[in-house]
Amino acid sequence: MTGPAPECVALAEGLREMRARTGLSLAALAERTPYSKSSWERYLNGKKPVPRQAVEALCAMAGESAGRLLALWELADAEWSGRARHTRPSAEPPPMSSPTSASALVPAGAVGATGDHRRVRRQGLFIAGVGVAAVAMMAALSLRGHSAAGSPASLASPTLDPAPGCRGKACDGKDPSPMACGIPERVDSLGPPHHTSTGTGVDLRYSEVCAAAWGRIWHSKVGDMIEVSAPGTLPRRVVITDAADTSDYRFTPMIGGPDRTGLQLCFTPAGGTDRECFDS
Repeated sequence: MTGPAPECVALAEGLREMRARTGLSLAALAERTPYSKSSWERYLNGKKPVPRQAVEALCAMAGESAGRLLALWELADAEWSGRARHTRPSAEPPPMSSPTSASALVPAGAVGATGDHRRVRRQGLFIAGVGVAAVAMMAALSLRGHSAAGSPASLASPTLDPAPGCRGKACDGKDPSPMACGIPERVDSLGPPHHTSTGTGVDLRYSEVCAAAWGRIWHSKVGDMIEVSAPGTLPRRVVITDAADTSDYRFTPMIGGPDRTGLQLCFTPAGGTDRECFDS
């Protein structure tokens, strides 16, 4: 019985390593993403094709660049879809009598050209074409990996899978992760990340797909709080109550609306009263 392709095995191993860096259980991954616990178990063990968005989400939770795993995903996806079988030669090309000789590529219309010359010429052109295609594919993978390392939000997909769970005012008070609004390619940071006086990182996030904003906090301490607000809406906040959350990203519930202006994010340190606020 044929086992999984090496590309799929390599991707599953990479996903398991990335999951270990997050420190999250399968249940915690399910809580923070649109994918169930059983789906994550299948993805991590190579039992089921992995959505591209799941790879990006896992890398984002680990705080790592997605470039390497996305390159592996491209190769594995070619296996899952069958594209690799269509592009892979089914048999070795017939041996050439003189593969390095210039006479092996004599033009078919040249004086004295034989049927063998024409056949060898076609073989040479086929091999050259395969080489060009391989170089083009590697270049595309390299560019996509570079884009992922520099700006996860630039990796836009033409299809929305999974579909967002809300949009605009319907997102008010909801968690961005279960609503599939927080998938890396669907999110922009409104301005640069901010480092507070205690070293905690905070920033404002906005999803065009969901038309909603929220706050994010990391490197926090138990008792830290962030609150996101906008004119005419209820403020939304999150308080760090568990030590396990201090090394992870935490998010406020969302504020729905197409207007990115007027948003404000405020940080209150544990045990403190002095707020640090940042505008969009």
